[in-house]
Amino acid sequence: MLADRRPAGRPAVLATKSSPTDVVTAMDRAAETLIRTKILTERPGDAILGEEGGESGHGQVRWIVDPLDGTVNYLYGLPDWGVSVAVEVNGVVLAGAVVVPPRGAGAWLWCGGGAPAALRCNAGVPLGQALIATGFGYEAASRRIQGEVVAALLPRVRDIRRGGSAAVDLCSLAAGRVDGYYESGVNHWDTAAGGLIAAEAGARMEGLAGRPASTSMTLAAGPGLFTELQDLLTALHDERGE
Repeated sequence: MLADRRPAGRPAVLATKSSPTDVVTAMDRAAETLIRTKILTERPGDAILGEEGGESGHGQVRWIVDPLDGTVNYLYGLPDWGVSVAVEVNGVVLAGAVVVPPRGAGAWLWCGGGAPAALRCNAGVPLGQALIATGFGYEAASRRIQGEVVAALLPRVRDIRRGGSAAVDLCSLAAGRVDGYYESGVNHWDTAAGGLIAAEAGARMEGLAGRPASTSMTLAAGPGLFTELQDLLTALHDERGE
């Protein structure tokens, strides 16, 4: 639906969230409505947490939905956007899928109609040779701190990539297209499915200083790199009193 019904021009912005640049389009809402309807048709007793519609229902099983991750990319016609759906039981994420319509999908990658390829993150990459994906928030104060952190990190790594979708970044980590990922300000619906896919591909995902991944910080990388990246990011944030 998102691919087929995207307007030829730029989609209209219906509302903003955290700042004037954090936008919502009609397609965000239509996609979540479609996903919610399909889930509840099959499993009417489950709970759903969606970015646009909030939380509904109660029960041990909860679906976590980001109907359009990378809305600004979608708005501008860039390819880095996707749909992220995960399901958790008693608070533990057990299954997840990130569909990137212009590219491929899932924990296995399908491209061009060929056989699916198993995803595996890169292992044993030293920090100085690591390609790191990250993202930035929409609030000016947060962006200032994020800019300071990335400026301090950049000389310590191979390079930085800023794609615009946390879900796609985590799948890129799983596929070995980047070596590590970190971002502050992401929500559960941004990272639930992609985080599971990255973990199944061998990545480790946490927050700073060994804390669980959260809105404050989510970082992920393969074996060897993870500890170096976590230690450096923890030190950089401690310097800024965070």
